[in-house]
Amino acid sequence: MKIALAQINQTVGDFQKNTEKICLYIERARNQNADLVVFPELAVTGYPPKDFLDIPAFIDENLKALGAIADRVYGISAIVGFVDRNKQRHGKLVHNTAAFIQDRRIASVHHKSLLPTYDVFDECRYFEPAHTISPVRFMNSLLGISICEDIWNDEEFWPRPLYELDPIENLIAQGANVIINISSSPFAVEKHDRIRLRMLIHDATKYKVPFIYVNQVGGNDDLVFDGNSVVIDARGRLIAQAKTFEEDLVVVDLENPEVQIQPRSYSPVETVHMALLAGLRDYVKKCGFRKVVIGLSGGIDSAVTAALAVESLGNTNVVGVLMPSQFSSQGSIDDAVALSQNLGITYKIIPIKDVFETYQKILQTEFEGMPFDITEENLQARIRGNIIMALSNKYGYLVLTTGNKSELAVGYCTLYGDMSGGLALISDVPKTMVYGLARYINREREIIPQNSIAKPPSAELKPNQSDQDSLPPYAILDGILKAYVEEARGIDEIIRMGFDEKVVREVIRKVNRNEYKRRQAAPGIKVTSKAFGSGRRMPIAHNFLC
Repeated sequence: MKIALAQINQTVGDFQKNTEKICLYIERARNQNADLVVFPELAVTGYPPKDFLDIPAFIDENLKALGAIADRVYGISAIVGFVDRNKQRHGKLVHNTAAFIQDRRIASVHHKSLLPTYDVFDECRYFEPAHTISPVRFMNSLLGISICEDIWNDEEFWPRPLYELDPIENLIAQGANVIINISSSPFAVEKHDRIRLRMLIHDATKYKVPFIYVNQVGGNDDLVFDGNSVVIDARGRLIAQAKTFEEDLVVVDLENPEVQIQPRSYSPVETVHMALLAGLRDYVKKCGFRKVVIGLSGGIDSAVTAALAVESLGNTNVVGVLMPSQFSSQGSIDDAVALSQNLGITYKIIPIKDVFETYQKILQTEFEGMPFDITEENLQARIRGNIIMALSNKYGYLVLTTGNKSELAVGYCTLYGDMSGGLALISDVPKTMVYGLARYINREREIIPQNSIAKPPSAELKPNQSDQDSLPPYAILDGILKAYVEEARGIDEIIRMGFDEKVVREVIRKVNRNEYKRRQAAPGIKVTSKAFGSGRRMPIAHNFLC
């Protein structure tokens, strides 16, 4: 039996293009003599469709598209993810479903059993879980068809399984001798090698059956999917793996399960780099933009953002804007110009000194006798935000904000200023990883000026300003943030890790206090195990310091 893994990039709600792509891959698989082609979870609708699932017309279009796909399934069989209606008189209105299609007809449907409701997932909000689980006969095999989370609950692999039911164990007990899992599993750094692949190898070894795992690829809003679809044979060997962050079609002969592909190993910084490129490219394309505009300060964050944008979109689609004030050093201006020239992008210089002085004059009476403080610093950021948003409005550019995760965590950013924009590209990238990305971007030649990497980071909103005036060194800050935000550790536990108690308490106080800012931030691209946004839902008004 030859199985084709169709790793595709869908757009939520674009039923015409999703259908065309699915049909194209069916044809390609048929031309390679595959017996069965397998597509990702919710391939018809795109993932995640969110509250579109509450709209009956959306469900109707999805079913219509599935019918059109079924008409193209001949000379091959297919497994396609779609949204099915719940035909029971109780429960949620729809199921997350895999259709098994043969000879232009839907031979069986297989509903998702385990509905994740944690981190970025909210499937209990929409879907009814499966009422029955059963394998399907195909050629000389019994296929155990499962959907994403159904495979993530083995009690021998996980210290604390989330669900009482194990759908895979159930399918094996009914005689399934091939497990197929269609998935939409988002990227997080080191997730594939350290968790997902280990889990699949464990399960294949445990049950002594092949596991076929097909993941989607590409970006949808804040989520980016890495693909990395795999086939694990009954001995637990990785015999095939699809590309990382690219569409792919991989055909495997289960009767002759020899190792076909030796997957390349990527470092964490390489995978984050690829994820950001894919996430940006799809966000821009799927939202209907062509060009992006970025405020360039001469610092490392804006430099990395601009370099990623050029690599993802091309230099003709990236515009840089320098907005120096009287506090901007000549070195930073020179660095921003050098970056623009190295990248080959159009750049504009729009000084804000006169505008800032006008604001100061207008507010002179109101602020008489009061010292220069964060008020005046934020005024500069907001002037820049207004300018870059004006360019966005006039020319139809998408504004990329340049703040990193470390800054966003502790509120080292200005609402309606440097936070103004349509996509916060590196908002889930800690500052220490930003430096790693800069060095990776410069691996072959100097693109980001070395001075932008080497100089102490500064917002340059007052004389002789440094980030470390109000923040601990980023290596320390990022260690505390990883423990608190990504690992949910409490203050006492973080202190026991070796961090200074006063610093820990101050950092966590800032994280908690600045939730209101993050709630108003542009969406970002999730690359860590826990990003701010839909995957971390904290109250704004509270009085808890853990």
